[in-house]
Amino acid sequence: MSLATDSSNNQAAITELMAGEMAQVDAVIHRRLASEVVLINQISHYIVSAGGKRLRPMLVLLFSRALGFEQPARFELAATVEFIHTATLLHDDVVDESSLRRGRQTANALFGNAASVLVGDFLYSRAFQMMVSVDSMRVLEVLADATNVIAEGEVLQLLNMHDPDISVEDYLRVIRYKTAKLFEASARIGAVLAGSDSALEEACASYGQALGTAFQIVDDLLDYEGTTAALGKNVGDDLREGKPTLPLLAAMSRGTPDERELIRHAIQHGEVERLDEIVAIVRRTGALDITREAARAEAERAREHISALPSSQFKDALLRLTVLAVDRTS
Repeated sequence: MSLATDSSNNQAAITELMAGEMAQVDAVIHRRLASEVVLINQISHYIVSAGGKRLRPMLVLLFSRALGFEQPARFELAATVEFIHTATLLHDDVVDESSLRRGRQTANALFGNAASVLVGDFLYSRAFQMMVSVDSMRVLEVLADATNVIAEGEVLQLLNMHDPDISVEDYLRVIRYKTAKLFEASARIGAVLAGSDSALEEACASYGQALGTAFQIVDDLLDYEGTTAALGKNVGDDLREGKPTLPLLAAMSRGTPDERELIRHAIQHGEVERLDEIVAIVRRTGALDITREAARAEAERAREHISALPSSQFKDALLRLTVLAVDRTS
């Protein structure tokens, strides 16, 4: 397959292919969100209706179909991983004190921290109910392990906050735990449902990890390249939170001593007053190009891992996702 270089073409092709499947997942999501507690319904629907890229449930569906699994369990588990992801977002926004996500107020800004944390807990527990309903110990094992690793990633990120001296390896470790792990688990579940052997299961999981890593690296890049309107979150949020992401690490390694000290101070104190200067340094030093190339390398790694998958429109979509993850602008 010849991959389109225009991201909009790749997005349109995937959307058209998976529209019916994703509609089924949305139906499960809305059915499973139901609660007798009004506030849970309000917050859950507020978060889920914000949309988002839904990449994790998409991976469950794409790998299921690419490997020949067509049973309804794929919809239940696709919704399950979206619930886990949404729970992490609720908790993330409280920890980060974020006020904007996907172009709207965060749930904690609108409903308060306590309600956001508790509804996040509800979504986690509902996700585990859904896992059990599929009656697969392997699926339960995969998602339980992933949820635990994600929590470890959250703590690792907290430890790295305001530390300008972390290594690129430390930075990538947080991404592998906090973001890429659920991508990995989503891809792996598709293989598990299809009854794949261990080698193929690992290949699918490795694709997910690489894709998730590429996706997060670009997310970190866009905090210094994008706009608030395009991103749906406030530009400079990462710096405000003291996150030493790859664009800053690369800029410090290539900048002058004064530039390095400016960035170090901003990370240590979460200062955004000189954000424009820092963005200029990040761009002048080529840090954005370095960051994009790191994401591109992960995307290539993802493509290599699924080379053994049989040819299909679903494999083509998985290849298209690797292009979208790197070339997106929001």
